[in-house]
Amino acid sequence: MVQVKLFGQFRLDTGLKELNVEAKTVRELYPILLSEARRANPGTTVTAANIDGCVVMINHKQGKKSSKLSNGDTVYLLSPVCGG
Repeated sequence: MVQVKLFGQFRLDTGLKELNVEAKTVRELYPILLSEARRANPGTTVTAANIDGCVVMINHKQGKKSSKLSNGDTVYLLSPVCGG
C-alpha cells in the first residue's frame, strides 16, 4: 500500500487530501487518482494532463513518473503554481 498526499489544484478541486492505493510505479497512480477525483467530485476539472504536470516527491525526495514504489512509500503530488 502506498500513501498519496495531494496538494494544489487536485486538492482544491476534489477535496481529496490523501489516498492509500496499490501501485508499483508513480505512473500507475494516475488512472487511480483520476477515478478517485471523479468519484469525489463528478464535475471535477482535473485531467490526466494536470496529474502528469505535477511535481512528484517520494518519501521527501524528488521522484519521476517512472519511479518504482514500495509498500509503505509516501508520494506527494504538487501541482504547479502560477499567478501574478
